[in-house]
Amino acid sequence: MTNYRWIICAMLFLATTVNYMDRQVLSLTFPGEGGIQQEFGWSDEDYGTITAYFSIIYAVCMLFAGKFVDWMGTSKGYLWAIFVWSTGAVLHAFCGIATCGIVAGEWAVGFEGAKEVLRSFSESGMADAALAISATSVWLFLGARCILALGEAGNFPAAIKVTAEYFPKKDRAFATAIFNSGASVGALIAPFTIPVLAKFFGWEMAFIVIGALGYVWMGFWIFLYKKPNQNPKVNAAELTYINQDVETNADPKDATDDGPSIGFLKCFTYRQTWSFIVGKFMTDGVWWFFLFWTPAYLKAQFEINPTDVEGMVLIFVLYLITMLSILGGKLPTFFINRGMNAYAGRMRAMLIFAFFPLLGLFAQPLGGVFKTPWFPIILIGILGAAHQSWSANIFSTVGDMFPKSTIATITGIGGMAGGVGSFLINKGAGALFTYAENQGAAFSFVGFEGKPAGYMIIFCICAVAYLVGWVIMKVLVPKYKPVIAE
Repeated sequence: MTNYRWIICAMLFLATTVNYMDRQVLSLTFPGEGGIQQEFGWSDEDYGTITAYFSIIYAVCMLFAGKFVDWMGTSKGYLWAIFVWSTGAVLHAFCGIATCGIVAGEWAVGFEGAKEVLRSFSESGMADAALAISATSVWLFLGARCILALGEAGNFPAAIKVTAEYFPKKDRAFATAIFNSGASVGALIAPFTIPVLAKFFGWEMAFIVIGALGYVWMGFWIFLYKKPNQNPKVNAAELTYINQDVETNADPKDATDDGPSIGFLKCFTYRQTWSFIVGKFMTDGVWWFFLFWTPAYLKAQFEINPTDVEGMVLIFVLYLITMLSILGGKLPTFFINRGMNAYAGRMRAMLIFAFFPLLGLFAQPLGGVFKTPWFPIILIGILGAAHQSWSANIFSTVGDMFPKSTIATITGIGGMAGGVGSFLINKGAGALFTYAENQGAAFSFVGFEGKPAGYMIIFCICAVAYLVGWVIMKVLVPKYKPVIAE
């Protein structure tokens, strides 16, 4: 039997790795000496606004990206997605030049020239010069983030659809865990590449180099991807294995399992859809909060810059721990092999994963007591591993209950809900941190004052989100019930 499905899985892994590296560039070039915050004079609330609106635009785009992938087809849909997000990533690099042109009227400058012009303009004594630079740059970065969000919204709907095409149900959570670990690997590589690029070549080149990786991936995808029954590199034995779940009197290798298409609005009439929506809404924001705010947290709490060696090591260790999530994709197989159906096995595994984020309650207290970032980093890493394990399984529940023709659509709808949750937590966190910092000792929570109190509040929300989400999902869909399209 050939194993071409694992080559396809590797391509999904690489796409997800690039996807998360593109997201990480802003968070790793935002704080510190020579960073974006210093150059443009952003506050925490400005940064929170950018990350929050990226999340909400991503959410809105996810709502339609899944339907677009189902309509366009996996091959072309994925190509369009990665082309758009790579272009959006590269455009970030030119926000400094555009800010220079808008506020100072000088467009014919390079990256370093724009820095000098903006510095002179800010120090010119003109009323509200610094505010003009800050506000203009925020809007320009928001524009670039919107394009990035538009393209990135297509990644997971397309990847989950490909997984359903190339893997039987019992293997989908493991395959999803593998490609989804690209999020951790991207975040793992990022602190050792992006700060180095930014330090030696400027933050602009970090956006350009990382963004260009997507164009390279596109070249490989064009030549490697075809549907299993149309791919000459997939033999009859592998096709039979892939199609083992199809109920048919025909030879399994000749079977197709796309199923009837379900209308977009019709999808919202199923409890299975709302179960997925709730699970994503309650938990996606937790991952995105730590993805966007960990570098800023280290700077605010421990005076550690992401460009410092210690900062790079800490973030590397955090995401190294999240790689444990690959094992999380195997756990439901353990239950399935012992007689459970796929959905029951995944829900059992997700309940186990939902308890691990409770460790996040101790991150801030241990960091404060022992005056070291290592306790928070290790605990956040465990929380991240639990999230990615949860994520691999909740994505797979879509393939368990919906026909293949609708998988990308449902994934997009759930991704929209996750993006809304992420918007709320990132926007709320930015506003909370700025308010807490301004209030100082007047703002307190369970023994913490000022900004540390703000972080403790958010950590508490993140810790309980998974258990709340699991309970609601279980109430909505207590037992395995596949959707039958009428």
